[in-house]
Amino acid sequence: MELHHHHEYFKSEFLHKELMKEGDFKLVADIFSLLSDTNRLRIYWLLCHSKECVVNIAQLMQMTNPAVSHHLKILKEASLIESYRDGKEVFYTASSNLKTKALHDFIEKLMEISCPDFDSQHEKINENTEYLENQVNKIKEVHDYMKNNLSTRFTIEELAKKFAMNSTTLKTVFKDVYGTSIAAHIKEHRMEKAAQLLQETDLNINQIASEVGYESQSKFSAAFKEYFSLSPLEYKKNK
Repeated sequence: MELHHHHEYFKSEFLHKELMKEGDFKLVADIFSLLSDTNRLRIYWLLCHSKECVVNIAQLMQMTNPAVSHHLKILKEASLIESYRDGKEVFYTASSNLKTKALHDFIEKLMEISCPDFDSQHEKINENTEYLENQVNKIKEVHDYMKNNLSTRFTIEELAKKFAMNSTTLKTVFKDVYGTSIAAHIKEHRMEKAAQLLQETDLNINQIASEVGYESQSKFSAAFKEYFSLSPLEYKKNK
């Protein structure tokens, strides 16, 4: 096709050929139309990073379950997400195709988000990435909050909501930073705190168990003996 103002023939031919692919442009336009809703885009971005059920998504998004289900239905019909059943629970995640990966990358480039590749077996985070600066600082806040409240038991979901993080991201990054799971790491702090209380206070075993988050004295004693190879009473006597 020769344009009225002729400049670069080969380039013009290429552009004309691509412009005639109206179906391809419509497909892209439809996808952008689907993601023009802010909440739907947020849900899609979330599912690019994790597998979540409707209840968790609603809690993270601070939306109702029906509203979340509506957005999930639209995203699934567009093949942007997929679902699978685990027992009675249905989980959703981003589809594993080139279209989804391209969209994910495009969204994060526009938002200037640098995120890790959670599909590469949660590789060790690079200390020079923006991901480290933002996420690790948040994880340290979670760690300090739990350490300062050892008498309280927190669920992953409660922590994720309080610190505005996805639960999967929270667990993954915590393990990257501290080298172990949240439960295992905080258990270490509980045992060390219990040992300190046994040495420095006159609190009885039941009181110390409560101070470090155990409602049952027997469970506390079993955990303490597993950690120190001594029962709380034996430890107190030896120290």
